[in-house]
Amino acid sequence: MKKTLILVANALMLLVAGCTGQSDQIFNGKNLSNWNFVLENDSIPADHVFSVKDNSIFISGNPIGYMYTKRKYSDFTLETEWRWLEKAGNSGIFLLIESADNPFPRAIECQLKSGNAGDFVLLNHSQLAEYVMPEGATERPKFPVIPKKNNSNEKPVGEWNKAKITVKEGRISVYINDMLQNEGTSPVTEGHIGLQSEGYGVQFRNISISE
Repeated sequence: MKKTLILVANALMLLVAGCTGQSDQIFNGKNLSNWNFVLENDSIPADHVFSVKDNSIFISGNPIGYMYTKRKYSDFTLETEWRWLEKAGNSGIFLLIESADNPFPRAIECQLKSGNAGDFVLLNHSQLAEYVMPEGATERPKFPVIPKKNNSNEKPVGEWNKAKITVKEGRISVYINDMLQNEGTSPVTEGHIGLQSEGYGVQFRNISISE
């Protein structure tokens, strides 16, 4: 009887683990050992742009660039919070980075720019099936945008916003402050994840990923 109960308990533990997925600590709250860096001006040390304090990541905004995970991810849920340090600004979360080789890699950007959080920006010829060329355009813009579904629901400068992003077989869903703001379908199903430096100071905290 005791052996049977142990077997049942083990089976339940495996079932729960399968339902909840496994978490990967991409930010340990102490350092950026799980990340690499790309900067437009590589003469500036990365730790002058990306730093850790009080269990948060601080990004100065200058020069332009991004930090990205050392490993690639495919099917996952990414959650984080961000806020602007001094004034409304510009940053983004890069998804499905194929090759981290320049400040604007081939990737899908979940825009965090003030007033536009939740837009998709197609970087470096990346693709989403939902993208439609602007009416009258004869060629694709340098940074094509798929606008968010709803009006901006961001918090004022200094307050924390929340982003939740799911990727499943290339299908991307973006929630900003618990509101579904965008969905897109990428032919790419695996890539690095990045946090952008783009001209403004921004702070990230509570970064987690589950697969």
